[in-house]
Amino acid sequence: MPKAQHIDHSPEASITTPKEDIANVPKFGWRVNFEHECKDKCDPFVKPRLTHIPELIGLSYRYMKVWIKHKRQGRIMFIDHLNQVTHKPIYGCPIGGIGCGTIGRGYRGEFCRFQMVPGIYEHTIVPANSFILCIRKNNKTVYQKVLTGGKGKHLKSWEWGFPRQNATYHALYPRSWTVYDIPEFNLKLTCRQISPVFPHDYKDTSFPMAVFVWSVENMGTDSLDVSITFTFKNGRGVKEDLNPGNWTEPFESEAEGQKVAGMMIRQNIRDMNCTYGIAGAFKDDVDVSTKSQFNPKGSGQDLWEDLSDDGKLKSSTDQNKDQPIVNCKTLCSVMLKVLLNIIQFLLNLVLPSKERSGSTGKGSEIGTAVCLYTTVKPGDKKDLEFTLTWDMPVIHFKARKHTYLRRYARWFGNSGDACPKLCSYALKNYPIWETKIEEWQKPILSNKNLPSWYKSALFNELYFVSDGGSLWLDMAEEKDGQIQRKISPTEPEVITEYGKFGYLEGHEYRMINTYDVHHYASFAFIMLWPKIQLSIQYDMATAVASEDTTPIVFCMEGNRGIYKTKNAVPHDLGDPEDEPWDKVNAYIVHPTHDWKDLNLKFILQTYRDYSQTQDIDYLKDMYPVCQAVMEHARQWDTDGDGLIENGGYADQTFDAWTMTGVSAYCGGLWLAALKMYIEISRIVGNTEEVKKYTEILDKGKEAFDKKLWNGSYYNYDSSTTSGHDDSVMADQLAGHWFLRASGLEDATIFPPTHVKTALKTIFKNNVMGFENGNMGAINGTRPDGKMDMSSVQSEEFWVGVTYALAANMIQEGMLDEAFQTAWGAYHTCWETYGLQFQTPEAYMLDRNYRSLGYMRPLCVWAMQWALEKFHPQIMKS
Repeated sequence: MPKAQHIDHSPEASITTPKEDIANVPKFGWRVNFEHECKDKCDPFVKPRLTHIPELIGLSYRYMKVWIKHKRQGRIMFIDHLNQVTHKPIYGCPIGGIGCGTIGRGYRGEFCRFQMVPGIYEHTIVPANSFILCIRKNNKTVYQKVLTGGKGKHLKSWEWGFPRQNATYHALYPRSWTVYDIPEFNLKLTCRQISPVFPHDYKDTSFPMAVFVWSVENMGTDSLDVSITFTFKNGRGVKEDLNPGNWTEPFESEAEGQKVAGMMIRQNIRDMNCTYGIAGAFKDDVDVSTKSQFNPKGSGQDLWEDLSDDGKLKSSTDQNKDQPIVNCKTLCSVMLKVLLNIIQFLLNLVLPSKERSGSTGKGSEIGTAVCLYTTVKPGDKKDLEFTLTWDMPVIHFKARKHTYLRRYARWFGNSGDACPKLCSYALKNYPIWETKIEEWQKPILSNKNLPSWYKSALFNELYFVSDGGSLWLDMAEEKDGQIQRKISPTEPEVITEYGKFGYLEGHEYRMINTYDVHHYASFAFIMLWPKIQLSIQYDMATAVASEDTTPIVFCMEGNRGIYKTKNAVPHDLGDPEDEPWDKVNAYIVHPTHDWKDLNLKFILQTYRDYSQTQDIDYLKDMYPVCQAVMEHARQWDTDGDGLIENGGYADQTFDAWTMTGVSAYCGGLWLAALKMYIEISRIVGNTEEVKKYTEILDKGKEAFDKKLWNGSYYNYDSSTTSGHDDSVMADQLAGHWFLRASGLEDATIFPPTHVKTALKTIFKNNVMGFENGNMGAINGTRPDGKMDMSSVQSEEFWVGVTYALAANMIQEGMLDEAFQTAWGAYHTCWETYGLQFQTPEAYMLDRNYRSLGYMRPLCVWAMQWALEKFHPQIMKS
């Protein structure tokens, strides 16, 4: 038999790390040719081991009862296990700012994965949303082809199938580059996609827009006329697109200092008005033309032949529109022209515009197009600038209890007529965005001490801040028939100034600000948009004090309880299919008021945030809440040894992996929270609390070491009958990690020798024991290095936990081990399994994944935090 081919999975053999320089494209990022295909067929996790099935029978029965109830109410379950997202290894860098809705892109140019409905994802591909290239030579069209995506069921007159070997895609969020070579005409096109996302900005970063700059370079000897046409249709590629009442309208605008011409698509999405705007920038050497409508479900022949005729679209919107039709040389002719203009103005008031389309009927869709045309001489290069914007300023959630304004409406209003202004703003200001993006990214990209793949992971994983169902909102109310912003007198100042912020646990796990997971992801916010992190904390603090006595049957054990217990940190702030912020705890699998990690993570984030911002007012505002959650957590110390005990079920973020008695994970978080709470109390001057909790900490740290330390690592928990009490948990040092990351050192809690020894054991067992260290860190192993199969989650690799473990290693000076560990997660998701720009919560050895597009992988920024705080000499090199 022939030997199996050895595949090199080392970082040096990375298939997406750029190997050659491309002019005007960064040297670092995620790069593939259009020929790239994911070789591994992956599937969502649906088949547990036989040994796990008995404990899932009750859960499945109770889950189905709730699922059916939701179905009858016209709602979707917060986790819809019956309709999991299938494997689509197609995604590239998404477009749009933060909290304003997003549109995904495929690496071959597809427009896909829409999140226009707040917090709801539709994983569709829309072929009618495309760019078309037309090349003319000697007044004849010699080449015309669609540049983006693949052929769909319709638009069969369009020529699809750009040669994949001639196109390369490169992503470095929030930008991407696509390079097309047309060798038969010595022409090179580069499409640069830019979204307004950069740190410490709370204005432009919230805007619903993206810019596409097409650089056309003629490397031949003949002059060429080149046009790019941007086509777009209503909707999101769903059945609702066929609803009646959609129409298009042309516009010209110079509202923000850049003259643009384009088309709007007026529509209604789930009873919320939404307008798409596509536009091109006027330049002296660029002709702008538009087409008011085409049928996305037709053959596309009219538009295709229109372009082929002269490389332009037949329209009155061109650069000469504002020029006089006749040369008025006499006073009479001037007066006649004024009279004619007055008549035309009056007619426009009573007659519909010639360019405005009629409204679509039921079962119809409508598309529109903008074309930019220029002449490119031999050796010359021209830029054609497009933008896509969407205006959906007034939103509501499924329960429709409240109305909200998206944050960008503070600058563009909420009338729904902002697309012309948005388009002008985007095409005027994108050079400023790019300058800010480059200033932010350059120190990291140019640092030779950092691995190339890490530079891609750091920025590209950040896609989730915009494309994680993020919502950046202001409360609204109707007054005198007008929707306006509502400011409550009790609203915290940070929310008044910076708004409410929410984002999903995952594209498939539809819960807002899931706190046990945000704990890991929060490093990205406190480093890049600290006011957003503080806003989340203030909203969480408000929720802590709330109570919701609505009865509920929890799905896992069938026990009864209430939705929200006072002084317990909620699991999440609600489901967009209900009413987030009002109805918290959409997660009804477990009674999370009894979860042992949530209250502690509130303390940890509060102090970590203070350590970064030095905002003493924030610390004082949070202190009463910290007192309440610590007092609530004390009840979990059932034997008075200074340590909390887990309840024998999955009462923490590993919600399918049971912990009994003292656990390394929750016990470590408790000790870290005690230390931080003591420090907070000291800062605010509460000496009684300092004394009381110092006594608890002194007892707890001694018991922790005695009950869990085995000489090589901290045991999983202190039980003796579970069969996995001595497992090696990858995240066993979560408390130490956060404590030291926040600048607090206490060798008596986590002795440095213990920490270093445990990290080495984890690296040996959980990292290097699988695929030669090229797969990340598996959650659990047995002492002999074999997989812990006691739970579904013990045999999963969690991307965010892997990044957190790597950050912990960096803090302890184990840089080689850290980068090897993190490389495995990046390599598996972004190179092997085809899960780029949809990084899941978990994956397994058998190519199963769970929960695509997940929050926790933002924890890669904890690695950068550790590098900057603990190894400044590396970052300055």
